[in-house]
Amino acid sequence: MTPSPSPGRRARPAEQPGSPPPAAPRRGARKLGTLAYTDPAPGESAAPGTAPAAATGGPERRAPAEHGDAAEKRSRRPAPAEPARPRPKAAKPSRPAKSPAPTAPAEDAAPPAAAGDAAPPAEAAGAAEPPTPAPPAPPTPDPAAPPAPEPGPAALSAEDRRRLLDGTHHEPHAVLGAHPVAEGLCFRTLRPFARAVTVLTEGAEGAEYPLDDDGEGFFSGLLPLRSVPGYRLRIDYPDGAHEVHDAYGFLPALGEFDLHLIGEGRHEELWKALGAEPMVHQQVAGTRFTVWAPHARGIRVTGSFNYWDGTGFPMRSLGSTGVWELFVPGVREGELYKFEITRPDGSKTLRADPMARRTEVPPATASIVDVSRHEWQDADWLGRRGTIPVHEAPFSVYELHLASWRPGLTYRQLAEQLPAYVKDLGFTHVELMPVAEHPFGGSWGYQVTGFYAPTSRMGTPDDFKFLVDALHRAGIGVLMDWVPAHFPRDDWALAEFDGRPLYEHEDPARAAHPDWGTLEFDYGRKEVRNFLVANAVYWCQEFHIDGLRVDAVASMLYLDYSREEGEWSPNEHGGRENLDAVAFLQEMNATVYRRVPGVVTVAEESTAWDGVTRATHHTGPGGFGGLGFGLKWNMGWMHDSLGYMQHEPVHRKFHHHEMTFSMVYAYSENYVLPISHDEVVHGKRSLVSKMPGDWWQQRAGDRAYLGFMWAHPGKQLLFMGQEFAQGAEWSEGHGPDWWLLDPAYGAEPDHRGVRDLVRELNTVYRRELPLWQRDTDPAGFSWIAGDAAEDNVFAFFRHDAAGSPLLAVSNFSPVVREDYRLGVPEEIPAWQEILNTDEERFGGSGIPSTRGPAKPEPHPAHGRPASIGLTLPPLATVWLRPA
Repeated sequence: MTPSPSPGRRARPAEQPGSPPPAAPRRGARKLGTLAYTDPAPGESAAPGTAPAAATGGPERRAPAEHGDAAEKRSRRPAPAEPARPRPKAAKPSRPAKSPAPTAPAEDAAPPAAAGDAAPPAEAAGAAEPPTPAPPAPPTPDPAAPPAPEPGPAALSAEDRRRLLDGTHHEPHAVLGAHPVAEGLCFRTLRPFARAVTVLTEGAEGAEYPLDDDGEGFFSGLLPLRSVPGYRLRIDYPDGAHEVHDAYGFLPALGEFDLHLIGEGRHEELWKALGAEPMVHQQVAGTRFTVWAPHARGIRVTGSFNYWDGTGFPMRSLGSTGVWELFVPGVREGELYKFEITRPDGSKTLRADPMARRTEVPPATASIVDVSRHEWQDADWLGRRGTIPVHEAPFSVYELHLASWRPGLTYRQLAEQLPAYVKDLGFTHVELMPVAEHPFGGSWGYQVTGFYAPTSRMGTPDDFKFLVDALHRAGIGVLMDWVPAHFPRDDWALAEFDGRPLYEHEDPARAAHPDWGTLEFDYGRKEVRNFLVANAVYWCQEFHIDGLRVDAVASMLYLDYSREEGEWSPNEHGGRENLDAVAFLQEMNATVYRRVPGVVTVAEESTAWDGVTRATHHTGPGGFGGLGFGLKWNMGWMHDSLGYMQHEPVHRKFHHHEMTFSMVYAYSENYVLPISHDEVVHGKRSLVSKMPGDWWQQRAGDRAYLGFMWAHPGKQLLFMGQEFAQGAEWSEGHGPDWWLLDPAYGAEPDHRGVRDLVRELNTVYRRELPLWQRDTDPAGFSWIAGDAAEDNVFAFFRHDAAGSPLLAVSNFSPVVREDYRLGVPEEIPAWQEILNTDEERFGGSGIPSTRGPAKPEPHPAHGRPASIGLTLPPLATVWLRPA
């Protein structure tokens, strides 16, 4: 906030209930001569410790708006005098003492306290977030105020005053607070709008020392003390007074080891070091604010606790790390805040915290001080997770957009409905489209501004944890879309955060994403890489997320992605690979798998990059180690198979290879077969609407395709609404068309039949080991009939680890094929149908593939001496197992 000049004392708004009665300000002592500031002598500070802020007067949010004026240089008035004499205080309980802040960060600063030690919250963590109130009007000047006083003998130099008022002081703790000097203790504070400030020393001989009013909100005084006692400040305003701890009487609340790790770009729990951390520091409850902004000339904390005026709350720079820190006593959970940053050119910008763990509901943009109180109940799930590698386990995913699955529901309300629905359908996992905070709902969450905060549209972070917990207790894993490829340009978020490119690449051509109008991260900067790697760990560790689906990996890997010749520069080897992004993805995967065993990372990667799911320490033909992902979306299979299905059956024989080509590369990576949100929007039509023919044929083709998909090597992913054959495209505005399942709707049986099929597919899939146990092993698959193009038929075996087979056959023609011969092993005496997508209960014609067990007969077929004759229903998939 830009300061405005006002020469006299300032008035404050009406004091809130609970504040002590107003005390008459007392100037007390005569003016002293000019004092030269000296560094504290070793051993002169008292032992740390003060009473919590709740002792009297409550948190400092009771203060009024505190503006700083443009500093007017004044000379000190040299007039010899004596130190201020104390005024005896009324009897009060003694308070423990507290150490002053040194002139430089202490080498042995205590590590930050755990969040669980914080003061009681101002509001319950699980409560619904109230609307943000309009900030109160700034105080008006006291009409009875006398002319501005001249500065006292302990006043700041003109340069320090200017820097503090301009918000460009790197070390405010060196000039504010209490400091030993030759004549005693020099106290200084910046309290705009205060009429008087009194130092209240603690202990058995506590006393009151009124400070001199130096104008423009500055107060100072020389006290006849040899060492810094425990003390508080009583701030007097026209309407009352309150007591607070001095924010500039504390050692840094961020330890040296944290700073070292941040400087190295290796802090794997970065969220515990940066951001807003409620804590007890030197026996005082408050909140530590820290932010990384190496280019800033100065930073202030501003928020609801100081009426959005950070003049009196400048932060200190902690050396060469670029980290700024301030511990503010009395700030509790639920307070809103931002950082007021002075850019290198002197202009100011108000920014949300990049590390905020909670935010206001968009379009509001403030960060919120937050403490988690959720008690997890998913120990059994976490104990089982990872006992079997994901590649050798059933893995069937239901993808959904939380905000539109059931529009209007909160996280806790979703926890009552979503687990039961997904469990009933038999899916093993859900995949949530991006949950991290984003300002524009139409981005579906893929333009993130709050990487460490679940979107507040549906509740608090603890509410989201409650949803994850409920899914785990229902036996359902939780994957989450994660977007480290880019971020939006909003001027209150990450873009040019401290006045220069920071999170984005300094080269504008590298920074600008050509497709989405966003900015790409600078993966070569260690602090940015640390920000993202720690973020991946954060979601898995703090929210018990079971896996991350990394969005838009291809746009990260290639320097020429969506760029024409001349719009990009090659790497140091002359190639188009983004070596920094490769190193980042390798580090991210290695760190996540090491820190959170049992999770899986999934890449949405649409090119032929070699080794996406290869281990990072295994070098491939291109000279790179693998990227280290656990799974990769098979975009080629999705495009080819959907392309085949959209052709009329009479033309499908000319596109037969589109269904078989996927097996050429099926084992080059560990694949997921995705029918995702991207395939049912923007004119692409829903899955059932892609099928040609009338309504019956469309539903039959849809069912046959799902049966083929569940039998194909790879894991399955299906987007919401496709499980009951929704005919319309998805829209984030209204979500799935649940009314199609209303029994009063005439076509409800058609949609219910498809949903019943999906439930049956998942049930049989989980039971039959050949369908998932060797998904990444070529020995788990063999063709029976892969060249029956004229018939539109595909038949193949799946095998489990013991070699036991399952036979899958799909007929993508509308013709019933009688006595269709398929070569089978002679040693298996009979085959039994275990799934038929043409059953009447699914909405089909009810034609069975065999009446009773199908026994091999000595009729050679497909290179085998024996075969079985099956009836292939029209537009259907059939699964058989040895009887």
